[in-house]
Amino acid sequence: MRIGIFGSAFDPFTNAHGFTAYSIAERRRLDKVIFVPSADLRSDKELQANNEHRWQMLQLGIQDGPLNQEGASLFEASRIELDATAGTHYTLHTMNQFKEQYPEDELFFIMGADLLPNLHEWRYGDELVSQHRFIVMARGGYDMLEIIARNPLLRRHEMNFDLLHKGLAIEISSTYIREELRMGASLPRYLMPRSVEDYILEHRLYQATSLLPSVTELK
Repeated sequence: MRIGIFGSAFDPFTNAHGFTAYSIAERRRLDKVIFVPSADLRSDKELQANNEHRWQMLQLGIQDGPLNQEGASLFEASRIELDATAGTHYTLHTMNQFKEQYPEDELFFIMGADLLPNLHEWRYGDELVSQHRFIVMARGGYDMLEIIARNPLLRRHEMNFDLLHKGLAIEISSTYIREELRMGASLPRYLMPRSVEDYILEHRLYQATSLLPSVTELK
């Protein structure tokens, strides 16, 4: 099998996440895309919803996802980072664990071109780049070929990078969604699966404290 590993905060999961994963799977003939939500204790991430809320939203978002050519679900989700010990688990460890789980399959870490310039600075970046393969999505303002050419580590392992130069223009910012909800605005339709939106409203996620009912009002 050819498997894509799609890591993100998914805070919340949006239709852009699903569209991106499906488009990459179609263009690179992936048999499976595994969504890997990052833990809320990561020092490099400012998350707004906790692990369990984001996990539930992700599960809801992919539950009616597309099928692969074999008729099996194309989308899966993994708690590999959510359940890891905080401060000791990084992308290299995630990819190594998947490699152990799928020793006979081809694995690809899915990332945006905006992450490419600093990839060598990631914890265990040298090992990650040399030992694993990547599918990199184009982002406006980032020349992927030039970034790789100017970086000795990336240039040395350039065959590990599969560059998608165009065709993934859809952009729905999770940050935008959080800010709209925080201000009490109604979200336009089609930003996220309806089940995810319903979950957010039911659990009153991303709302400003002033918009939440008081304890007295809840009685």
